[in-house]
Amino acid sequence: MSQNPTPEQKPYYPDDEIDLRELFATIWAGKWLIILTTVVFAVGGVAYAVSKPDIYQASVLLAPTEGSGGSRLSGQLGGLASLAGVNIGGDGSSNTVIAKEVLQSRAFLSDFINRHELAVPLFGTAGWNILENQWIYNREVYNPKTEEWLTDESGSSLHPTDWDLVKKFKGGHLSVSENNENGMVTVSVKSQSPIAAQQWAEWLVRGINEHMRDQDIEEAEASIQYLENKLTETNIAGMQQVFYQLIESETRTVMLANAQREYVFKTVDPAVVPQEKSEPKRPLIAIVAILLGGMLGVLAVFVKVFIRSANESVET
Repeated sequence: MSQNPTPEQKPYYPDDEIDLRELFATIWAGKWLIILTTVVFAVGGVAYAVSKPDIYQASVLLAPTEGSGGSRLSGQLGGLASLAGVNIGGDGSSNTVIAKEVLQSRAFLSDFINRHELAVPLFGTAGWNILENQWIYNREVYNPKTEEWLTDESGSSLHPTDWDLVKKFKGGHLSVSENNENGMVTVSVKSQSPIAAQQWAEWLVRGINEHMRDQDIEEAEASIQYLENKLTETNIAGMQQVFYQLIESETRTVMLANAQREYVFKTVDPAVVPQEKSEPKRPLIAIVAILLGGMLGVLAVFVKVFIRSANESVET
């Protein structure tokens, strides 16, 4: 009858255990390959970090204004307005959500870029002269003397399209985030120019406020025109009273909108010209490159030993 092995009699498999001395011996034997790989990656990482231009970020903290673009009417009067075919708008929170999405929309950004003539800073420059506070133009793309875009080898103009402008601005320069706890919105703009980063952030906030205000004024004025036409078509005293109240409310909306500079977003913390770059993180890039080079070097040593062991096993 077979007996179960006692703890002292349990089978031992030496091949299943990792011999740390052999592991370190293998690494030591391939130390020159590891060092070489680490040095190559370190040099490459440092070169890459140095080649990247300094990027500055300016941020502005915004709060939704009280009653910003809010419901102009409510209750029974609002219901009568709906029956009359007048759109009285949503609540303030929904209007803020719309404003945040409009801020990142292609139509708004395209108009913003063209209105402020940002095509050259986005595509026609090679950097920023921090000493003279002016752009360094890429003269292979744009001629600053004639203010003309050059052509490529095929003769096509290098002037960027609206699609290119919005894609680059939205993908590499603009970021919009919202604090879900308090509703605060942060608009951040990155640029090689610290002055441009601050200016663009201010222009964006001003632009979205003006855009939403003009849109609400246009809708209110259209409603007033519609209500005045309806007023002339009815002889019912009750309905006339409703129309007068609706017209009064829409007129008040136009007046308040014209008087309110910060219509949708109120600036809590304005953007300032950044004095410190936000990226690239050159020390971090160098450290990551060194670690990556060291790990790849160790991996290469073990792959080399494995292949050599496999070949020796085949030969035997």
